[in-house]
Order: sequence, then C-alpha cells, then structure tokens
Amino acid sequence: MAGGGGAVGEHYMRVIRGDDGYGDDSGQHQEKPGAAVSVAKGAAAAAAAGSMLALAGLTATGTALALIVATPLLVLFSPVLVPAAFAASLLAAGLASSGALGAAAVGVLAWMYRYLQSPSGEHAPAGAGKVEHARALLNAKAHDVGDWVQHRLDQART
Repeated sequence: MAGGGGAVGEHYMRVIRGDDGYGDDSGQHQEKPGAAVSVAKGAAAAAAAGSMLALAGLTATGTALALIVATPLLVLFSPVLVPAAFAASLLAAGLASSGALGAAAVGVLAWMYRYLQSPSGEHAPAGAGKVEHARALLNAKAHDVGDWVQHRLDQART
C-alpha cells in the first residue's frame, strides 16, 4: 500500500492525495497537479514550518529568561514556598481522597437502596446472594451460641 494508508483507510488516503475523483462527474481520475501547484504547496508548508519554528524559539527564549529572573526569587522565598507547596499537595490529596470516598459511599448507599427495594431477589443487585448467605450464616451461628449459652446455664444450675 503506497503512502502508508493502512490505519486511515485507502479511501481517505486517496482523498488526501487528491486521486479519488471527487467532484468529477465523469468518473475518471483527476489529472495530477502541475509543478507550480507543488511549488506553492511546498512554499506554504515551509512558511508554516518556519513560523512555528520561530515561535518555538521565542518561547524557549522567554522560558530561559523567566527562569533567570525567577531563580533568585525562588532561592530567597524557598523557606516559605516549600512548606506551602507541601501543604497544598496535602490539601489536594485530602480533597481527592475525600471525593473518592464520598463517591464510594454514594455507590454503597445506592446499592443498599436497590437491595432493600427488591427483597424478593427479582431485581436484586450484584452480590445480593452473598449478603443473604452471610445473613443466614450469622443467624445460624447466633442460634448455636444461644443454644450453647443455654446449655451452660443449665449445667451451672444443676
């Protein structure tokens, strides 16, 4: 496949290359553009690339100058900035964890609501069977403990 259009699709690559016949009612392929069109495209691409390269250079220069100006200030104020950054990161972590725990709590409450609204098990949420099994086990163990205590009390009385 010439032009590497595997990921995009051959139809789209033909549209990009201009050999799809789009807009041509005769069904024939369009003619290849002339040398002047290719030169104009190259000049436009070079102008765009040159302007982007100039902007990248200006940005890098501005960043270096800002770093030169800011370094002494950062050194002078580091006894204040470092603890402030530490406190801000702790605050952000606390807010994120409280939000995550709040979302988990809302999810659990929604699950409990759905579980309590459908006790018959028709539309019970996932895990409802495990809860019922655990409830039955706890009830059985409570009865066993009650029977054991009653037996021990009976032994103590006699």
